[in-house]
Amino acid sequence: MATESHHQVLIVGGGTAGISVASRLRKKVNSIAIIDPAEKHYYQPMWTLVGGGLADREPTERAESSVIPKGVDWIKDAATGFDPDNNSVSLAGGGTAKYDVLVVCPGIQLDWDKIPGVSDTLGKDGVSSNYTYDLAPKTWEFIKDTKSGTAVFQMPSGPIKCAGAPQKIAYLACDYWRKQGVLDDIDVHLIVPTPRIFGVAAFAEPLEVVIKDYGINLHTMAELESVDVGSQKANFTPIGDDGESFVLPYDMMHVVPHQSAPDWVKSSPLANDTPAGYVDVDKHTHQHVKYPNVFSLGDAGSTPNSKTGAAIRKQAPTVAANVLTQIAGGTPSSKYMGYASCPLVTSSKAMVLAEFDYTMEPTPSIPLINTAKPRRDMWYLKKYGLPFLYWNLMLKGRA
Repeated sequence: MATESHHQVLIVGGGTAGISVASRLRKKVNSIAIIDPAEKHYYQPMWTLVGGGLADREPTERAESSVIPKGVDWIKDAATGFDPDNNSVSLAGGGTAKYDVLVVCPGIQLDWDKIPGVSDTLGKDGVSSNYTYDLAPKTWEFIKDTKSGTAVFQMPSGPIKCAGAPQKIAYLACDYWRKQGVLDDIDVHLIVPTPRIFGVAAFAEPLEVVIKDYGINLHTMAELESVDVGSQKANFTPIGDDGESFVLPYDMMHVVPHQSAPDWVKSSPLANDTPAGYVDVDKHTHQHVKYPNVFSLGDAGSTPNSKTGAAIRKQAPTVAANVLTQIAGGTPSSKYMGYASCPLVTSSKAMVLAEFDYTMEPTPSIPLINTAKPRRDMWYLKKYGLPFLYWNLMLKGRA
């Protein structure tokens, strides 16, 4: 039987963004609901360490019910469409949810089928990805099994969540192979669609030193076009008009898919006109460009920041403040300036902490130390500090 509910603030998505915003608003508005069908909530940044054999998978998973803030209603259903002219969200179960203010943060979609051949070989024949809970342990299995041959690590064009993840696993694999004494027997290739390994020069330079030290063959301005599963060959195409296509054999390959807003968001009135179909919002206030009582943050929003959990940590207080202003009849004025950080592990004991904003200049938050260089203390931050911050502070609206 179809049902209809109404809430002052309706949040689509119970991931990092949705939970963080709900926690900040729960004592300040009359009623809040989160729409999400998921049984589990994941701390995805740790999957790189799982794939590198440096962390267990199980602690990254918790029951969704355990992170829903007290006093917030949980609509355990999937959103399927938006009707912003009537302040309504349709649900997979046939019901509708009405709102005064809508916050859209359903996350990002992994478009595996955009690279022909990938779906046919994931999890076998040496091909894996740290972008799913199920596959991250397979990455570690294939790294351990590789003693010689060719290892390929790639990054697709277009925005992806945690854009540093494609290169981080290459460094962890090389670190392990060096310790096993087999790195010199493995031809390692890292392919990125960008002119340099990182978009901010201050961080690209130390990472290029890491790449040279491991003997990694870096290919820029190229991306994976297709995979020939039978012959275990990866076909790459150039970005732009200057490069040439090339083919690499692989004994082990870490694949990162193209990513976009969920299909049902793309086809909605809230989407922008790009193929990725992100929710069209002001990059500072997160307010929708057409519907003033709609906001979006996180990976599904159109803001041109790096799609990271650290970005959400700065976006959530901005969105919460602007939602409250909207409810009060004012003009949202709280601004997000594009902050993101990328913890780039370079070995099993060192990490570069890249922090930057819309200016694409470093914006360090830790005084007195140079986090652009690989550091042991930053490794401990990644392994222990950031997960603690996530579960105990960020999801509870305290950081």
